[in-house]
Amino acid sequence: MNASSTAPRTRRLTVARLIGTVGVVGAAAAVAGMGTFGAFTDSTSPAPVSIESGVVSIALAAADGTATVPLAFDGVVPGASVTQALDLVNDGDSGLASVRLDTRATTSSVMDTDTVHGLQMTVQSCSVAWDEDFACAGDVRTLLASGPVVRDSVLTAPASLAAGATDHLAVSLALPASADDTFKAQSSELALTFTATQRGGTAR
Repeated sequence: MNASSTAPRTRRLTVARLIGTVGVVGAAAAVAGMGTFGAFTDSTSPAPVSIESGVVSIALAAADGTATVPLAFDGVVPGASVTQALDLVNDGDSGLASVRLDTRATTSSVMDTDTVHGLQMTVQSCSVAWDEDFACAGDVRTLLASGPVVRDSVLTAPASLAAGATDHLAVSLALPASADDTFKAQSSELALTFTATQRGGTAR
């Protein structure tokens, strides 16, 4: 009795363990099978992309609208100044980060080499055109404070940083009252160069 009752119980345990093992193997096979299925994908058609560079351009014109800008600062005497008007135009389609003015002497004399008693230059901008007496009916900004005429400096917040904008400039050269007889009958020729630097690009 005892022997016969023990044997069937052992067989039932064996069958239960086999079913459990088959179940685990079956699960593993199912997972492995899932990895062999193809994955459906889709993509858009290629999108056309157009890239164009902006135009960085500035131009000078005499205040009367002529294309040439002959600036004559004749008859400068100690304690006095001479002013000329010109327009600085951002005629490109890009905003600018800065505009520099580089003034160099093409024909030099003590007028430009003496940084203390020699010519001093100031650059101002009017929001409208200057009148004939260099009075501004709009807002005036000093773009370049008085200093030695020969220098390379960044203009302070010119209107021409914006595309299409214009600075109505008044360029003044003054000879300090401290200039002595060594400045008599002296002359210099200057080249004024305005250089525009484009504004940095932004991610879009």
